[in-house]
Amino acid sequence: MADDLQLNVQLLRRLVPNLTVAARSVGLRSATVSDLCNGKIPLGRAEVRTLVALADLAGCTLDDLVIRGPGSTMVETGIKVIDLFAPLVRGGTVGLVARTGMGQMVVLSELLHRLRQRGYGTVLWLPAEFHPDLQDVLPEAEVVAHSLAAAEEQVKAWQKDREVLVATDRAMVLSGELDELRARLAGGAGHAVTFALVDPRGESPDEEVPYGPLETLWRFDADLAARSVFPAIDPVGSTSIILEGAYADQTHMTLQQRARRLYRRYRELHALARVRGIERIPDAEVLTYRRGERLEAFLKQPFYVTEPWVRQPGEWVAPADGIEAARRILDGPGEEPHPAR
Repeated sequence: MADDLQLNVQLLRRLVPNLTVAARSVGLRSATVSDLCNGKIPLGRAEVRTLVALADLAGCTLDDLVIRGPGSTMVETGIKVIDLFAPLVRGGTVGLVARTGMGQMVVLSELLHRLRQRGYGTVLWLPAEFHPDLQDVLPEAEVVAHSLAAAEEQVKAWQKDREVLVATDRAMVLSGELDELRARLAGGAGHAVTFALVDPRGESPDEEVPYGPLETLWRFDADLAARSVFPAIDPVGSTSIILEGAYADQTHMTLQQRARRLYRRYRELHALARVRGIERIPDAEVLTYRRGERLEAFLKQPFYVTEPWVRQPGEWVAPADGIEAARRILDGPGEEPHPAR
């Protein structure tokens, strides 16, 4: 199967709104279906019976389900941990998975702020039952929509001239309204519409696939949040199809994989050091530990939306600069660069 073939995820979402539930009903593992949709399992490695079952669920042919695509491109956010480890996919959906208090609302506010500054139309679409944790997000959206019809109208008005980010509550996923909005927007001409899904109730970590199929997943880490390492996005558990298979820039993918291996081992060594003292780290692992410390410190980043409280100006780091800075940390020793503009 050619590398540029991909699953027609938009078609699946439109024809099978509750995809993971429907997949289980015909004997498919929901995790497998989710991994196929978000690119973690390349289409070339999918079993034919799985693709046939998905086509049957959607009531379409395999030719409709498997399409030749141009690949995916990233939306630059200027946030180091995101652009390096789990880039936002243009026209895709990102899910934020976190317990309450881990900073997910701050990240969502910052994302809306940054993309709005770069010319995106930004919509915060609220459910009927408003969660108070979303209160601080309201000022960062250009438009707040209180109904499906209002969100649809605004997106269609902007699509002709601007790319659009729609941020919404997980409640819209559970109610089926998000799938309905996608269906209404499907096939429309204009710029890409990217979705960001947040869970203000903090229930998503308990679910296998809390948002259904995603192109990008930002998983937050309790230990990082407890140590005030913000943004507390987990470099190991967060993923994006931008760095999977045929979509990947090889330089970026290789660097991300190296950084993830280092950070995973650093996390293990850090746990050991906290319990038994840093002197108990094996001599052969000290360099790994120090590089991991530097990488973690580098990934901390002040946000524009928190300037009034932290008294530190927000920072934008271009993805290429972040990748090069991370490479220098991995190759160490030496002072890590900290590029910003």
